[in-house]
Amino acid sequence: MPFLSSMNISASGLTAQQLRLDIVAENVTNSTTTRVEGGEGSYRRKMVVFEARSSRDDFRQAMARAASGMVPNGQAAGGVRVTQIVDDPSPMKLVYDPTHPDANEDGYVEMPNVDMVKEITDAMAATQAYSANVTMLNTMKAVITDGLQIGK
Repeated sequence: MPFLSSMNISASGLTAQQLRLDIVAENVTNSTTTRVEGGEGSYRRKMVVFEARSSRDDFRQAMARAASGMVPNGQAAGGVRVTQIVDDPSPMKLVYDPTHPDANEDGYVEMPNVDMVKEITDAMAATQAYSANVTMLNTMKAVITDGLQIGK
């Protein structure tokens, strides 16, 4: 049924944006962490990389597939997926604090490259995308409910 693939697309967006919010929360939580497990230095900001899932049909094939409700090769009809979580390569911040236990010989502490403005912006964008997917699911639910009422 085509409406189920629409719901799957929206559900994939919900899952991806939830992970994005989780990563933002991890970044904010570790914004002052100067020593990570394993001793590799301070915490490095993480970012989520998304990839669109879609079949690359021409218009005629896409219309035929949509009319029949079939998904080619058993693959998802569309949506988004997280391909990886990568470290932000931007430089760390140096803060002068000679009393800090992780300060170098010059008295500077290497602080995480977490920028709170970026994190708040990412959280707002993820929240808006999540909300749009919830709205789409609610709209699909209303359409299905109205469609079932027609048959009564």
